[in-house]
Amino acid sequence: MELTDCMIKFDKEVCGDFAAATSLEWIETNGIGGFASGTISGANSRRYHGLLTAATKPPLGRVTTLSKFEETLIVGSERYELSSNQYPGTIHPEGFKLLAEFRLDPFPIWKYEAAGVTLEKRVFMVHGENTTVCRWKIAGEAPSDVRLELRPLLAFCDYHHLQHETSDFDFQVKTDDSVVSVAPLPKLPELPKLPGLPELFFAHNAEAVSESGFWYRNFEYAIEKERGFDYREDLFQPFVLSFDFSKPAEVIVSTEGNRCAEKAAALEKAEIKRRRELVSRSGVTGAFAKRLVLAADQFIVSRGDGKTVIAGYPWFSDWGRDTMIALPGLTLSTNRAGIARDILLEFSKHFSKGMIPNRFPDEGETAEYNTVDATLWYFEAVRAYLEKTSDFDFVRDEIYPALAESVAWHVRGTRYGIGVDTDGLLKAGVRGVQLTWMDAKIGDWVVTPRIGKPVEIQALWYNALRVMAGLADRFGDDEDKDRYEALADGARQSFNAVFWNEKEGCLFDVVDNNKRDGSVRPNQIFAVSLRHSMLSIDRARKVVDKVEKELLTPVGLRSLIRSDPAYRPIYIGSPYDRDSSYHQGTVWAWPIGAFIDAFRRVNPNGNQTSKRVKEILAGFERHLSEAGLGQISEIFDADPPHAPRGCFAQAWSVSEVLRVLVE
Repeated sequence: MELTDCMIKFDKEVCGDFAAATSLEWIETNGIGGFASGTISGANSRRYHGLLTAATKPPLGRVTTLSKFEETLIVGSERYELSSNQYPGTIHPEGFKLLAEFRLDPFPIWKYEAAGVTLEKRVFMVHGENTTVCRWKIAGEAPSDVRLELRPLLAFCDYHHLQHETSDFDFQVKTDDSVVSVAPLPKLPELPKLPGLPELFFAHNAEAVSESGFWYRNFEYAIEKERGFDYREDLFQPFVLSFDFSKPAEVIVSTEGNRCAEKAAALEKAEIKRRRELVSRSGVTGAFAKRLVLAADQFIVSRGDGKTVIAGYPWFSDWGRDTMIALPGLTLSTNRAGIARDILLEFSKHFSKGMIPNRFPDEGETAEYNTVDATLWYFEAVRAYLEKTSDFDFVRDEIYPALAESVAWHVRGTRYGIGVDTDGLLKAGVRGVQLTWMDAKIGDWVVTPRIGKPVEIQALWYNALRVMAGLADRFGDDEDKDRYEALADGARQSFNAVFWNEKEGCLFDVVDNNKRDGSVRPNQIFAVSLRHSMLSIDRARKVVDKVEKELLTPVGLRSLIRSDPAYRPIYIGSPYDRDSSYHQGTVWAWPIGAFIDAFRRVNPNGNQTSKRVKEILAGFERHLSEAGLGQISEIFDADPPHAPRGCFAQAWSVSEVLRVLVE
């Protein structure tokens, strides 16, 4: 199966516009948490941009090693700078003006034109390694007077941080015929190697290597400036590689010391084959679906001997909630059920007091459990896995005991006030802790605390109980089956008695004793969309109509109705400005999957419903060619034109669109 039909392409009109070209980002990943990313102009605009961000403790321990190459094409005696950088008050050099074309085909490919010479550059990562391959090739027969110079710019710092010229350590450079290695070492040679910073190897086929050893100062990163963070960086330039074009210029940048540049072409062929097989296995048709299958693969990474999901690039690690929500789309919709099984098994090892972790922090080994919904989404992921595979033996032997214990913990009470109340509904929350997916927190201020009984938590709890009743019945556990059904019946009766907002014709967002939060938010859609629903079809239809009328946009659901006094139309500015608007109107892509599920449930007319679903998804197809190319962003501004914000590649955004597209 060819991948050219899902290619994303830009011509000189876009490439030659610095602002436009720098707004378009690409990402390559390696399946163990590492990645390479940048913009099509070549100018880095984030601290997270770099040609090799290595996962030193997969999938975490991420270190930005190689930020970029400064590239110079030499034709005769003329030098043409292909790079672009933003410095204070200027762009230098302006290589984007020589950029005739950019393609994502299936990985990033640039085409430069200068002095009658056409040069193509391509970048991809090797799956399973902290390795990035870069290749430069002249179109047609290369003139004898054409050369290429590459100047690597190194960061060697935690990927959340920026490097600044420092005297804390030296860069030790070693050169042999075909490999240059660079290691950051402390000033005093008797001290051990700096922790967490790997040695970096440049396998190359250059005709000459010359050491340099100085700093490039004051790179400016526009998105970091916009986000209210430190936005200037210094990068170290240790050596220069010089190539003629008797053959393509090739550099393999890796934390592995055994790479050979002569293998670059074979590595490229293998990676194209791997991606082609992913699309073929999925069985999807059409450019939109194929592109999403490739996007989905970028989030699936190894954790120990198992698998997990990176929640989003460029800054998130693996989160329990995101992983369970994303699992069906990333794995089951792509016919990779074995990976779904591995993810479920891996997270089953981390149950504690009936809960799976909210996230695995970048630093340290201690998982965090501050979530009420991640565990409930685990039950739904198990249900979806069984629907796809009928692998009941695996669930009975490996998963069911943990699920049963989890229900028991929720009934008697677990962390953070999570437990079943006397009315059979699930209460949760303590002051100062954010437990639902609306989890923004600024200092000690939880922006949307939602303490009490959030609406989607009740929907998930009921769904989990019905899933468990079905499993208990299948496994011959009649006593537990009756208990789960009784708990579910009680929850349904109480839910319908206290959650219906007759005035608005929809559901309350949170009920806490006698307080009922009437904020119109997308959380209520899960009470319709989940397989096991507590609502009558009449109420379900009213919920869908309300959400469609008030919250639906071309790129997802608003997190708050526009008429609410707390509504925030734009997500931009300082961390305070952004976090305080994160769930106060900002559009989220991932709930679109639940909305479409709910819409299909209450609109069984096949042809009309399919037509409407295609209309809803059209905005996401257009979005694949903006922001993170081939990806779907985390969030968007609440007001038109709904500018993309947050992570430019988000796992649950991709997975939910792919899931409902395939279904």
